[in-house]
Amino acid sequence: MRLKNINPWNLTPIEAVATQRELVDMIEAGTLPRVRTVLGVDVSYIRADQTFTACAILLKLPELTPLDSCCGVGRVSFPYVPGLLSFREIPPLIPILKKAPRPDLIIVDGHGTAHPRGFGLACHLGLITGVPTIGCAKSLLVGTCDKPGEDRGNMTPMTFEGNIVGYALRSRKGSKPLYISPGHLLDPEEAVKGVQMCLKGYRLPEPTRLAHKLTQQTRELQN
Repeated sequence: MRLKNINPWNLTPIEAVATQRELVDMIEAGTLPRVRTVLGVDVSYIRADQTFTACAILLKLPELTPLDSCCGVGRVSFPYVPGLLSFREIPPLIPILKKAPRPDLIIVDGHGTAHPRGFGLACHLGLITGVPTIGCAKSLLVGTCDKPGEDRGNMTPMTFEGNIVGYALRSRKGSKPLYISPGHLLDPEEAVKGVQMCLKGYRLPEPTRLAHKLTQQTRELQN
């Protein structure tokens, strides 16, 4: 996959915040294309030695069966700062994404527009790849939302500064909700549709669930 070089990565946290504010105006809304392949990405860390394992897995729809995968390991180069996850996780993903086939959709374990500056990990990744991207997080970062009903498929809007930035979705009956927001080339409702297409009986959508599982397996092989 070809990636766009839209910003440097050797930045301080203050410079990273300024970069987000510059890039947020490049984010576009849109509708889901015909999705035949979806890429899930995940980065896991070992805090003791500040190393990472990054993986991407390509799935075929509607079966949600794996087609290809790629992983890498290395040392973390950016500190953990709330709201600046993309500057920590995208550099490890870049060499992996360059090897990956171009998908129709990308789902990440993180936020998109549901972010203090409207520019979460999914937004940044969407701009770099030019692919419709969705943030599917396990916790709320900004804004407010009512708790969705307990049945699978129930959802409530997430609002921040008077705008709907995403939706809380009950992906499995009785499980904790997911917090879904568009990254790039999608609007909030389309982002939810994209995640629903990728559910397979678990709380997490298959692309990010399998990508995370792959990071754990790769890390075990390194030990």
